[in-house]
Amino acid sequence: MMLAMVVTIMGGVWIFLNPYITDFEDNTNWNSANGIADRFEDRIDVAGSSPEGTGIRHTLALQSTMIQPITKVETWTIAADLTAHERVTVREINGTTLGIQSMNETARSVTIETKFGVETFNFMSTFQEVIVTHNSSREHWMSVTIFDADNRPIHRSVSYILSGIQITTSLGQGEHQIALMNDARTERFPDQPWKVSKFPNIELDTLVSGDIRLSVVLNDVTINGSLGTGNKIGMDMISLGPMTLFTGPAYHMKFTVTNALSDLITPQYHDKLLDEYTLNRASGTLDTFTGYAPYLRASGADGFTVETQEVNLFLEVDVKRVEVSR
Repeated sequence: MMLAMVVTIMGGVWIFLNPYITDFEDNTNWNSANGIADRFEDRIDVAGSSPEGTGIRHTLALQSTMIQPITKVETWTIAADLTAHERVTVREINGTTLGIQSMNETARSVTIETKFGVETFNFMSTFQEVIVTHNSSREHWMSVTIFDADNRPIHRSVSYILSGIQITTSLGQGEHQIALMNDARTERFPDQPWKVSKFPNIELDTLVSGDIRLSVVLNDVTINGSLGTGNKIGMDMISLGPMTLFTGPAYHMKFTVTNALSDLITPQYHDKLLDEYTLNRASGTLDTFTGYAPYLRASGADGFTVETQEVNLFLEVDVKRVEVSR
């Protein structure tokens, strides 16, 4: 009888403590997942800044965590004239055709560069749109540079599709997910929507000269093969070589960003970019405002630009490319 009482009491204690034990385990796993995300971000930053073919080796414990690739999840497009004396528009008609229009008719040639190679096309001066048919692919990235008659670059349009990683951890109520994409971090708890906790690496600062500089660092992380799970998983983070897409003065600049992981992420990016613009618009002080602004529609659906109040804009866009493998 005494044994039955002890068993009954112990059973009651277990039932009482079980939710707290589950919460403790969930909190431990959540902290572990965030620690893995922090270390991944630090190592990717170091590897991405390294020369091509070099990098680091890192060991992680992945007992209750799984790391998966997020392929082609975020697309950035950036376009700017490289001279103040011309305004060029590059339009993608379809996957193999571009439309190029030069307001002052100074455009004479176009170079299309992708990871597969380079194509160059010459054309005559015209105020009409020039149609260029090419064999290049936007599958990963594409840089379109327009040149004048003296072979000086007068415009560049770039599109880059970025990949990232997803860290999935088992919790008592389901799975907790962290997505690392382009130096941004989003996470989702069971039965909750995706929320951005850290935004992409894009900064505006004022130089000593009074000019404004926009700095954008794109992070492209690919996973080669399966990383697996276990107590100690060693992985190599190798640089595929940094790239510079823009450096120098820029005019009539426009950029867009869209994220395909969830329909909720892109609006959060847009709201963050337009925070200060929206406040100045509401207070009627846009005539003195400098910062991110919508390109056309106030929602940012057409893209973004930088309002400088006639101050010169310098544009720096770099790409860190890292491959992760066992």
